[in-house]
Amino acid sequence: MFDAQPVKNFILPVSQWKAMEMQVRRCLPEEACGFIIEKEPSRIEAVAVTNTLHSPVRFRMEPGEQLELMTQMDEHSWRLAGIYHSHPKGPNHPSATDLAEAAYPQAVSLIWFPQAGGWDCRAFILGDSSYTEIAINLV
Repeated sequence: MFDAQPVKNFILPVSQWKAMEMQVRRCLPEEACGFIIEKEPSRIEAVAVTNTLHSPVRFRMEPGEQLELMTQMDEHSWRLAGIYHSHPKGPNHPSATDLAEAAYPQAVSLIWFPQAGGWDCRAFILGDSSYTEIAINLV
């Protein structure tokens, strides 16, 4: 479920991009968060998880929802491809808190942020104290 794989870009269906963006908008002014699960090589699903902190500057996934998703991933041999959350007030990159609290370094971190005319998202590989941006390829 948590195999580390070198990633140069992140392939994401447009439908899942739109689903995440809708959740980000619905959660305002709070941060939105969730998992991106690879059920099959060509079947990626973004799954919203409740932010128990209900904060505009922090998120913590609801433990029961998180455990249920991880159990399903184990049972079905699905892969955790990414974790996403929003930064309603910026920045458009991982914060020091994101780096310090990253629990799944093998998963791509997607961060949603406001920009003129709407929302955008960037993808990152997180290290202990640094990050590397990777491309998002919408399909």
